[in-house]
Amino acid sequence: MIDCDPGIDDAVSLALTVNSPELELRGVTTVAGNVPLELTTANALTLLAALRRDDVPVAAGADRGLVRIKPLHPFVHGANGLGGVELTPAQRDARREHAVEFLAALLRDAPPRSLTIAAIGPLTNIALLTALHPELTDRIDRVVVMGASTGAGNVTPMAEYNTWADPEAAQRVLGGSELEICLVELQVTRQATLNPRTRAALRTGSALGALLSDMIDGYADDALGERALHDVVALAAIIDPTLITTRPAKVEVKSGSGAGRGRTVFAFEDADAAASNVQVAVDLDVGRLLDLLLTRIGGAG
Repeated sequence: MIDCDPGIDDAVSLALTVNSPELELRGVTTVAGNVPLELTTANALTLLAALRRDDVPVAAGADRGLVRIKPLHPFVHGANGLGGVELTPAQRDARREHAVEFLAALLRDAPPRSLTIAAIGPLTNIALLTALHPELTDRIDRVVVMGASTGAGNVTPMAEYNTWADPEAAQRVLGGSELEICLVELQVTRQATLNPRTRAALRTGSALGALLSDMIDGYADDALGERALHDVVALAAIIDPTLITTRPAKVEVKSGSGAGRGRTVFAFEDADAAASNVQVAVDLDVGRLLDLLLTRIGGAG
């Protein structure tokens, strides 16, 4: 399952997923984040149509945070969430039930530890799932989260966007649940950048690569010409866990008011005596990640 807020790097993540035979995509749930919920849901549907995967169910989830509505912020993914690229609208609608109920129904029929969730947007839907259906969480093998930061933030000096957008939900999942979690945080995902040369290789490799390159060109998360594809690291780590190195840690998300809202505090543990259910990515094999992207997406039809 992918819980997302498309989003340019979400779009690349979906493309990587459907072009990876190791993964069976059971569904996509959406949350308000990079753009409002109506757009994240429409984008998920149109992206799956462009990827020829209209068989994958889509369910819309939370349209705001658990406690507060996040402040307005610049749309770094463009006004439509896809860098200004206009896709042909999908010929279907999202499912009628809320994303949390769709997830619950899927888990109810699943064996224990059988479903992996890639949570690459604000964690509102996952927090609601653990609150409303705690009896089903043993069906989840693990949740791979893109969020939080061990250093400087990207939306405030101290906070990464996904945790800042709903820190109460992030605290419930990262600091207050018993889920097995792999947390891919901002200082690691900032290494996953595409420079102009790599973007050119993606563009010329396939029609899908060209489409995604057009989106990436409209991405405002730019540092000296390099565009970071944060969410992609989470999906790549599911496909090939050896791409990242992790350490166990306890995580606390600050949910008060003021400049520290959304800041994450990490207490790393000794691996031999770790009591934490959270494994935090501390390193990334960037070269192999880029090879995976170019092979799976650049080589896709």
